[in-house]
Amino acid sequence: MPAKRTPETPEGAAPPATEKEPLRVDPVAGRAGSTTTGRAGSTTTGRAGSTTGTAASTTTGRAGSTGAPDDRLPAEREIPAEAVTPLIRGIAVLRELTEAGGTLSLSGLERASGLARSTVDRITATLARMGYVRFDGRDVHLSPRLMELGNAYMSALRLPALLSPHADALADELDESVSLAVADLDGIRFIHQATRRRAMSLSFRIGDLLPAERTAPGPLFATQWTAADWQRWRERRAADPRDLSFTAVPPRTYEGDAEDDEAFVHRTREASTHGWSLDDQLIEPGLVAISVPVRSPGPGGRITSVASVVSHTSRHTSRDLRTTLLPRLRSAVRAMERELRAAPPPEPGPPPSDLALWTGASKQQLGREFIESLARGLTVLTAFGEGRQELTLTEVSQATGLARATARRALITYEHLGLVAPTGRTFTLTPRVLSLGFPPLSRTTLPEIAQPHMADLTSRIHESTSLAVLSDSGEEIQYTARVATARVMSVNITVGSRLPAHATALGRVLLADASEGIRTAKELPALTTHTITDKQKLAEALTSVRAQGYALVDEELEEGLRSVAVPIRDRSGRVVASLNTAMHASRRTSRECARDLVPELTSTAARIQTDFHTAARFTHVPLT
Repeated sequence: MPAKRTPETPEGAAPPATEKEPLRVDPVAGRAGSTTTGRAGSTTTGRAGSTTGTAASTTTGRAGSTGAPDDRLPAEREIPAEAVTPLIRGIAVLRELTEAGGTLSLSGLERASGLARSTVDRITATLARMGYVRFDGRDVHLSPRLMELGNAYMSALRLPALLSPHADALADELDESVSLAVADLDGIRFIHQATRRRAMSLSFRIGDLLPAERTAPGPLFATQWTAADWQRWRERRAADPRDLSFTAVPPRTYEGDAEDDEAFVHRTREASTHGWSLDDQLIEPGLVAISVPVRSPGPGGRITSVASVVSHTSRHTSRDLRTTLLPRLRSAVRAMERELRAAPPPEPGPPPSDLALWTGASKQQLGREFIESLARGLTVLTAFGEGRQELTLTEVSQATGLARATARRALITYEHLGLVAPTGRTFTLTPRVLSLGFPPLSRTTLPEIAQPHMADLTSRIHESTSLAVLSDSGEEIQYTARVATARVMSVNITVGSRLPAHATALGRVLLADASEGIRTAKELPALTTHTITDKQKLAEALTSVRAQGYALVDEELEEGLRSVAVPIRDRSGRVVASLNTAMHASRRTSRECARDLVPELTSTAARIQTDFHTAARFTHVPLT
């Protein structure tokens, strides 16, 4: 962080009139994650998602319903007097990083947000302390732990957990991509994607926001719009005719006109009549989709989400979608609705604990660099979750350990930003919470998650570290990530390399958790005079690995090479990868490896697993 800093505003106070942080207003009135403000009284129009100080916006209800929105344009709304300014700015920084794909330099954040550099430094230092971002030189990267905010919304919503297995099964049956979406005011936001791996594949991510009129789900959600909803949509269309504010879709090549608007109105009427909707290359040429609504249980159930099958014209025409895929999509949706009817009420999971104590301790440790009001405000979002969809102010205060007054100001701020919606005496999260880092992070891989943790480990132990997975046959390991140390003599292995599993510490850890068939189905060639080649002795070695929690292999792969490895487990507890370090046998004895390196490896594996489990809760995290 730079040593020189400009004077700062006290935490929670409104910025002084002399602070030059421009108000930037997204042209989309009330669109999720779009409207931003800075200093009251100055206005500048910016690109959607470009947030500076304050995001003024309307609110949404549960599962993306429209609730009771404020229909005034963003520039007409004032920041509530009790809103927490540092929290508004912190959300702005997170949105800028999200719009940039997850990474920006500190100077880039300063330019994009319009905030003072000292403010950006303090915000990013606080977010780093929370594990939501990490630094790589002057660059700031979103970290997987930030996904816990989106996970809070997804688990409170329950739809991803209940409906995703049906969507995945349909994708496998049809060999086509299947998505689930919820309404977010006059847009739609994805909550699940089951994509096919092809040369021509879809690039939409969980959390991406699309304009309703250019999608198949949009007309279905629009069948439930009120007159105020339609008015807001028309104002947004007039202000942003090329959809420049929706960064997940290509901009229109022309400015939409009244004919385009009327076409959407017509599609909405047809969707109301037929119960399904079609996107025939509205987003881009070649992309087609068909959608069917998933309704809540009970008579007159509202549309809670929309399931879509997405393809391209080289595989299906729009007519094919209606005649071939629509019947099977409808069958899958009926199964989803049966799932919703049969699902028992959720048992509330454990709320976060001791967050107030943690933020207080962090403030004491870091002093002025830690913005306690930002950290406390962000913890409020994590109070929600499975079985905690609607919370009163008192329940939020109890779940986080924050004072009622502190929780109340945070909720006021989030309502202003459109992240929380009031429902009587209770509050719910809105789909807009997914705009806080979820889209870029939903595409992360296990090697990407592990890399920064491995770099920290390498810098501490001064030895190279590697991550590997087991081949399908169980005969080899494949290296998926590596951080080398600067030594004259070091282990030289590149990502993608394969080695025999039975003769490596990485392989032993993976084999110890593999099925009996994989452990015994292969031959064990001798690579050195120390290599275990007897299957019974290997079985005994694997039993020892399971008991002690690590593997130490001494000169079995190569003379003079000693290595030690520990497991990386998925959310079910299954070992899916292993982490190791290797060195020349002269540098450390086996006893020293067990005493000095195993604890370091184990603690690093635990940090990797924490991020891995957070990222994998509602997304698929590839292992390679």
